[in-house]
Amino acid sequence: MSPLPAPDPAALEYSAKTAALIRHEIDAAGGWIPFSRFMELALYAPGLGYYSAGMHKFGAAGDFVTAPEISALFGQTLAQQAAQVLELTAGNILEIGPGSGRLAFDLLSELERLGQLPERHFLLEVSADLRQRQQHLLARFAPRVDWLDALPASFSGLIIGNEVLDAMPVHLVAWGEGSILERGVSMENGRFCWSERTLTSGELFDIATSLAPTLTLPRNAGEGKNYVSEIGLAARGFVSTLAGLLEKGAILMLDYGFGQNEYYHPQRSSGTLMCHYRHHAHDDPFYLPGLQDITSHVDFSAIAEAGVNHGLKLLGYTSQAHFLINSGITDLLARASPEQASAYLPLASQAQKLLNPAEMGELFKTIALGKGMDIPLLGFARGDKSCML
Repeated sequence: MSPLPAPDPAALEYSAKTAALIRHEIDAAGGWIPFSRFMELALYAPGLGYYSAGMHKFGAAGDFVTAPEISALFGQTLAQQAAQVLELTAGNILEIGPGSGRLAFDLLSELERLGQLPERHFLLEVSADLRQRQQHLLARFAPRVDWLDALPASFSGLIIGNEVLDAMPVHLVAWGEGSILERGVSMENGRFCWSERTLTSGELFDIATSLAPTLTLPRNAGEGKNYVSEIGLAARGFVSTLAGLLEKGAILMLDYGFGQNEYYHPQRSSGTLMCHYRHHAHDDPFYLPGLQDITSHVDFSAIAEAGVNHGLKLLGYTSQAHFLINSGITDLLARASPEQASAYLPLASQAQKLLNPAEMGELFKTIALGKGMDIPLLGFARGDKSCML
């Protein structure tokens, strides 16, 4: 791993407190916790986890850049799809993990221009610091915006999650010749270390067993080389919960990932786990807990299955590029005249990042699940990839 930027003393102290919390949990659990629990604590421990405290996460000053931070075109384009769902349901918008609030601002600004503002735009946010920033940015929409601490009991309209599923804790599983192991975290000489335990029963074991015949073990697997990858029980459970509360409308999730066959491809025998720290990507989840993001690509086949098994209908699955083009991003870009280079060229560059297959256009996918939606969704009119799930 190449050298990463050094944190300042205050950040180091913060990370040390997060690490101490995780060590205490490992000790209390008898010396071992599943990686999913480590990831949950590192990201969401109250007051200490990466997403729970006041770290700068988004944009140039943070650790990564999301699509809403790249361009207002992203939120404006999503507004075209949102307008269709709102018209069909007469419902509201529920945004999960709204980040800086930029997506909500651009979405509501465009819906206002279209004359289709929802009565309420709900934001589910776990970070008090991010909530404060969102409230400042969305001040002019204050009468319509509500912040939630938990999911509502029922909902109609559009549920949006942009880069939400990838940050949900995942279990790590190692498949070998005749064995299925869960990879967890222990302590060795005062440091976090990997430790594996045999899986023998439970939901994780059942899913891992069903996947085993489809996996191609690395060469010389008999010498201890396993196929290691992630199983996202939390993401499956989250979608199941959304299915239970949705009365009528659509759930729209945008994230990076693949269908199952691509996800568990022979070339991904080390999994997809990735960490982000100050715009550096690396694969060490034990580095500075609480200061870095930990993510996993999304298994969209599992997301679709969880939704369908709990009463939702798969409304579409496609690349981000196809979704944005179908939803009218080129029409929005055309608002700026190419003859006005100072306005047009930056927008064209931003659109290129969102659409280019070598950037976000192909790796990022969009999936829609819903209830009571009898009209095809705008964003999936062409380029649907549901057959790849």
